[in-house]
Amino acid sequence: MKRYGLPLALLLVFETVAVALWLALDNVFYLFNFSYIGLSVSLGIFLYIRQYRHARRIAQLLVGTYMLVYLGLICGENMQIEGFWYYLFTGVFEAATIHYAVAKIFGPLVFGRGWCGYACWTAMVLDFLPYQTPRRPRKRLGWIRCVTFAASLIFVAALFLLHVGRLERILFWAFLIGNAVYYALGIALAFAFQDNRAFCKYICPVTVFLKPMSYFSLLRIRRDAAKCVSCGRCRQVCPMDVDVLDDSRRRKNGTECILCFECVRNCPKNAL
Repeated sequence: MKRYGLPLALLLVFETVAVALWLALDNVFYLFNFSYIGLSVSLGIFLYIRQYRHARRIAQLLVGTYMLVYLGLICGENMQIEGFWYYLFTGVFEAATIHYAVAKIFGPLVFGRGWCGYACWTAMVLDFLPYQTPRRPRKRLGWIRCVTFAASLIFVAALFLLHVGRLERILFWAFLIGNAVYYALGIALAFAFQDNRAFCKYICPVTVFLKPMSYFSLLRIRRDAAKCVSCGRCRQVCPMDVDVLDDSRRRKNGTECILCFECVRNCPKNAL
């Protein structure tokens, strides 16, 4: 039963958040929302432990399609970063603000960049492309994400400063157009750099929140030095170019680990 400690712990965390928000805000939606996400992610990790090859993809599809189709398209909520800025400026603690607080600001203190590996609806599509592991050296283009982060903030701030009407309708269309642009750009970058996760590494504005918090993440891939033979296989299969052989928090690209467990799966000595 010790093997199932991680999915059970994650489920407990999400259920605690679900119940707390339900009682605090008197809205049963939050009980359903966070329970569903917690169950989906925990199921993915459970299936991984059971050695099901597509375990993480199942969690991605369950959470990603829920966020994109149900919350985004059906409910009309902008769950992109623009939606976060919108609710933040209006002083409303719900929808995107709660989502960002739990999944992308404070949550990474516990599970790091796990959102990117198990729930992101953009990566959900990009991970089906043919370049599961990077085939070219990483580029020094990470600064672009700061530009897209600033652009999203300026866009929403301008709407408020100019007193534009029907903001929620504009934000909904921004969600539709933004997702289309992200998918197109992500696919183009994947083929240009031969790396499915190029968009995550260079463009995604959400990583500006995720990276600093992930540095302190409680859940981390660690190496058993007694078993490790330094074959380098873990670094070869990592989609985010993390130096898994280094256990320190300052390891190369350490804040970009998405907990996909590809390094663990491919380690010939079970040292991770």
